Amino acid sequence: MANIKSQIKRIRTNEAARLRNKSVKSSLKTSIRRFREAADAGNREVALTALRDASRKLDKAVSKGVIHANQAANKKSAMAQRANAL
Repeated sequence: MANIKSQIKRIRTNEAARLRNKSVKSSLKTSIRRFREAADAGNREVALTALRDASRKLDKAVSKGVIHANQAANKKSAMAQRANAL
């Protein structure tokens, strides 16, 4: 454990940020998985609504700094290509 007061505070804030990021990433993965499941089933309408939801969550994760912008762009592009193939 750190002895320095500022480092003790950083440990606390880092843990809070880690838990917040974990929550955002978890919901992001769930929304992407829902899109993939709908696309695998060939359900176009459900897949398109899941795509919109996943794209919105990806953009929010980027704005919060949880993931990199390029990673979100790659995921959105891959999902859009998959949706267009349905």
